[in-house]
Amino acid sequence: MAGHFVRTGVCLAGDGLRLTPDEGGPAVIETMTYVGLDVHARSTHAAAVDVGSGELRRARFGGGCGEVIEWLQTLPQPLKGCYEAGPTGFGLYRAATAAGLSVDVVAPSKTPRAPGDRIKSDRKDAELLARLLLAGQLTAVAVPPPFEAARHLARAREQVRGDLMRCRHRVSKLLLLHGRVYDGGAWTKTHRRWLEQQRFEQAATELAYLDGLAAVDGLVARKATLEERLSRLACEGDWSDLGIPSTRTVVTPTGSRVTARLIVCVTRSLAEGCSPTGGG
Repeated sequence: MAGHFVRTGVCLAGDGLRLTPDEGGPAVIETMTYVGLDVHARSTHAAAVDVGSGELRRARFGGGCGEVIEWLQTLPQPLKGCYEAGPTGFGLYRAATAAGLSVDVVAPSKTPRAPGDRIKSDRKDAELLARLLLAGQLTAVAVPPPFEAARHLARAREQVRGDLMRCRHRVSKLLLLHGRVYDGGAWTKTHRRWLEQQRFEQAATELAYLDGLAAVDGLVARKATLEERLSRLACEGDWSDLGIPSTRTVVTPTGSRVTARLIVCVTRSLAEGCSPTGGG
């Protein structure tokens, strides 16, 4: 489906968006195409404005980036596109960049919207983004570097750590409910042997206890696996931009302690959204 804008001097009739620097917007290349994309997990709505002809093109795609990239490549070039940051992440941005297309990710909180415009649809949102991009009224966000994958690993470790803490707490409270308290240090090897020796008269309680204990063991194993991989990242990566020294400069026998602190620093930095290159 296609529609048309009528060009009247410095703006497209009907939208009131200025196109020249003197009137609040960027200068427009006569052959430029501006594209707004409303991206969701299972669908993407697109609207493209061809500045030269004033033509508005619309399209709808399923999930994924492949069809969207192919359609963008068929549009008159050069092309400038955008979509709002959201739960779909930056996959479309990276696919467009790999294809040589200019697509920005913009901040939804800074997208201008008319106060009385409460009728919302994916199609209208895509067209609005195209118009605002044409007028230079959108704010791009910083896209994380490919090292974002390491953040997922760090956050997974933090989630498992939290799950383990809660699971251990449930086991301890179940024992306390039956008047059983261990005098030594909690969750040591000796404590673990003591836990294995605990038995209950009621079969249901016994089953609940063993299930909790098995869950603790599983989470301990998962946490160890994630930490082993994170330790390799911490030792192999360059973390100087985070203000963390490289382990290669550490001299034994204190190296193991410094490496442990390094892993903690890197894990926290990644989990909080930092990156080794200083990006957001």
